[in-house]
Amino acid sequence: MNARMHLSGAHDAHDAHPRSPGEEQFALAAEVLALLGDRTRLTLLHALMSGEADVTTLTETCGAARPAVSQHLARLRLAGLVTTRKEGRRVVYTLRDGHLRRLVDESLNVADHRLTDRPLHD
Repeated sequence: MNARMHLSGAHDAHDAHPRSPGEEQFALAAEVLALLGDRTRLTLLHALMSGEADVTTLTETCGAARPAVSQHLARLRLAGLVTTRKEGRRVVYTLRDGHLRRLVDESLNVADHRLTDRPLHD
């Protein structure tokens, strides 16, 4: 079995990308994955999986300093991964779509598997 067959057989047809990705798709996917590669941003996105939240709530959740949280949220907003709305003076953040929710969830599932499959003598 070649690698392509193995990879395509690893998940259902509805999960697979419908066509061969081009350079633009690879570039954007790499950008999204790079944003997820930061522990604080991943924590913020995970917190937003439970529902919308403001900066104060997200700061308490992730334990980072408020200015850092604001900067991370700004990067996520500029990348189009979260949306915002005003509620008085508060800015409320929401995950943009379910694809991102699944991506965050799957990244944490991979981490769970890596942690539980680790040999005891590490």
